[in-house]
Amino acid sequence: MQVLAFIGSPRKKGNTETLLEAVRRGVVRAGGQVETIRLCELKINPCTGCGGCDRTGVCVQEDDMTQLYGKIIAADRVVVASPIYFYGITAQAKAFVDRCQALWCRKYLLTQHGEWRDDPQRRGFFVSVAGTKGARVFDGAILTLKYGFDAMGFHYGGDFLVKRIDSLGDMAKHPDTLAEAEEAGFQFIKKSEK
Repeated sequence: MQVLAFIGSPRKKGNTETLLEAVRRGVVRAGGQVETIRLCELKINPCTGCGGCDRTGVCVQEDDMTQLYGKIIAADRVVVASPIYFYGITAQAKAFVDRCQALWCRKYLLTQHGEWRDDPQRRGFFVSVAGTKGARVFDGAILTLKYGFDAMGFHYGGDFLVKRIDSLGDMAKHPDTLAEAEEAGFQFIKKSEK
């Protein structure tokens, strides 16, 4: 099973990456083959809303996002990991999600021609940490990812979200939570196989 994991955090070896690594271990234990892509190392321009993909399903911009479209189409599962910045995902993760508009257009065009087959087994998973304990701190990010996964042709397959993780290295101080995250990664693969 091919799994793409996108890291939206610009901080290397930070809390988001630590949490994602635990989820990844569970995915691998369940039989998934994971390719991890660090979005901040790619040049992904923001969507300009030009409408260029409306008729073709192909983005007119030629940058590093171009290489990701085929990988997303070929993947069985997708994981997006991002810390929360001001109640949303990072700018790097948001640019990535916004550029998936081309995939939504592709899906729409294929549906119109009777060539799109919705696959309920294709699922996306959201991994996130937030520094605050706000009751709704993840709400906006979850909505963004639900619609982002839908644009990519995936159903929202769940999430693993941790509050009150702020300073560098904090996530590593919670081994029980990391063990739960690993189990969540395992279940993300196993439950969606049924």
